[in-house]
Amino acid sequence: MTRRERLMATLRGETVDRSPVSFYEISGVDQTPDNPDLFNIYSHPSWRPLLQLAREKTDLILMRGVGFQPLSPDPLAELTREQTVLSDEGSQLTTRTIAVAGHTLVTRSRRDPDVNTVWTVEPLLKNVQDLKIFLASPAPGPDGPPDVSEITNAEGTLGDSGIVMIDSPDPLCLAASLFSMEEYLVIAMTEQRLFRQLLDRFAATLLPRTEAAAQAAPGHLWRIYGPEYASPPYLPPALFREYVCEYVKPMVASIQRHGGYARIHCHGKLRAILDDIVGMGAVGLDPVEPPPQGDVELDYVRKTYGQKLVLFGNLEASDIENLPTDRFAEKIRRALAEGPDRGGSRFVLMPSACPYGRHLPALALRNYEKMIELAGAG
Repeated sequence: MTRRERLMATLRGETVDRSPVSFYEISGVDQTPDNPDLFNIYSHPSWRPLLQLAREKTDLILMRGVGFQPLSPDPLAELTREQTVLSDEGSQLTTRTIAVAGHTLVTRSRRDPDVNTVWTVEPLLKNVQDLKIFLASPAPGPDGPPDVSEITNAEGTLGDSGIVMIDSPDPLCLAASLFSMEEYLVIAMTEQRLFRQLLDRFAATLLPRTEAAAQAAPGHLWRIYGPEYASPPYLPPALFREYVCEYVKPMVASIQRHGGYARIHCHGKLRAILDDIVGMGAVGLDPVEPPPQGDVELDYVRKTYGQKLVLFGNLEASDIENLPTDRFAEKIRRALAEGPDRGGSRFVLMPSACPYGRHLPALALRNYEKMIELAGAG
């Protein structure tokens, strides 16, 4: 089978020659080792063997978004100012200021040259009063038609080596990320009516966009991220149903109405909310983290939900960097034994995330190589 055929058969629950193996974000396609940009960690020579391994041996799943051209200008864009400077230490510091109804909301972020992530130093919304100000700001205007050129271009690059996955937040992700984690949890628990207004505001834009994108790019795998903001122990299952299920279920319906495959991305403890996740109708789930990060094993999920789910996982990124290869191999073998259904399908061997430091440890490379070896992808 080609790598593309293997992945699509896995999504459909058909017989495959082996379980697909993915390095998640690491593809060797999207990473550019020759780019001299100060913040490109993949320019370090330690990454090159892994990028080549990913490009040549893994079943590639490239994440892409769908662009939209507003029919009318975004009113918030007119009110937003952004400034980026380099600190003496070489970090990129970005400040965004939004002027709303006589008030000023500010958010600051930091990006360090040796770490492939952006840190929120100051969240946009600090308290309930800021939330009320934000809700009073003008709502975004309607969208024009979706632009799926990133998807078609990526598919041209991939050929038969993999598939494109459309990546989308849910309303909860957009809402919760406006706050610090502490303030989000307090408001989500104590100001439920107000927080629902925020979710409704984002859903009013996101749900039509999902429908339009699913129609314009049918038949694709999607990843919906954000539900983990409401998973235990952060919030009780009742609020998971209110803040996640009510909004994600219609997203899933749009995706799968147009022949797509919705996959829920949710870290952490899942046992108390698995019925709710399955009830949303999604085809896939990742990363199904084992204890102690999570509270279920692949074996439990497969035996409980049978052929209802394609499981993506469940190797911890921290284990890739820190676990001796012989012990990491045990976890790979267990995942390959427990993840597939009785027909040997509906499972993709995959880590929960990937290293994000400039220097890739030699141990991590050996553990990635072991994934390829034991999955039979060599």
